[in-house]
Amino acid sequence: MKQSVKLIAGNWKMNGLGASLAEAEALDAALKSDPANCRVALCPPATLVERLARVAEGGAVEVGGQDCRAETSGAYTGDVSAPMLKDAGATLVILGHSERRQGYGETNALVLAKAEAALAAGLSPIICVGETLQEREAGKAVEVVRDQVIHSLPLALAGQAFAVAYEPVWAIGTGLTPTPEQIEEVHRAVRSAMIERLGLGVADQPILYGGSVKPDNARDILSTPEVGGALVGGASLKAADFLGIIRAV
Repeated sequence: MKQSVKLIAGNWKMNGLGASLAEAEALDAALKSDPANCRVALCPPATLVERLARVAEGGAVEVGGQDCRAETSGAYTGDVSAPMLKDAGATLVILGHSERRQGYGETNALVLAKAEAALAAGLSPIICVGETLQEREAGKAVEVVRDQVIHSLPLALAGQAFAVAYEPVWAIGTGLTPTPEQIEEVHRAVRSAMIERLGLGVADQPILYGGSVKPDNARDILSTPEVGGALVGGASLKAADFLGIIRAV
């Protein structure tokens, strides 16, 4: 399939204080002096979105949120809405990460509603899918991921910029990584499901791989067919490590 420019997105998860912005500044400076061959984004905790957006203004680093509420406002103590992220300077938002699906019981229907809210606010969603170890060992990886794609992507995504991120749950933060053949198999299934759901117009939207992506395995992963970038966890916290992945494109 035709591929758009690859996207390398860093998910800081629940890590980062004000001092961590120095890493974002170092990343931005490095990319200004030697531009990347891909799009680069950082998704910090909500407390840092606005400050990181100021650091990255006019530079090469896009800024995203890690989640958003499906509702735009209301009595939802502690939650963050898509318009709030947009107002803080975000252009992207991660939705349906396995840590949300597993730890908070987020369903495909909820992820779909959040994606609709993100689009309405002018954010590009990165919608995550992925199987557990038990599902993979049962031979259900492709079935599970296809179902998540079909039921998590709103029809409103057709014609819009977005990404799907395949993150096998068993590979996140474990140091384990699927083989290139396993990654390609699932990514092709994701592409097929995307087209089934939204039509041929999504044939060039990127499918990211996530799950223990590091500088030493990034080149092999990113050269795998249908891999349109990476969603990076721990390795995105340090500019030097994240640059090692970015330079692998």
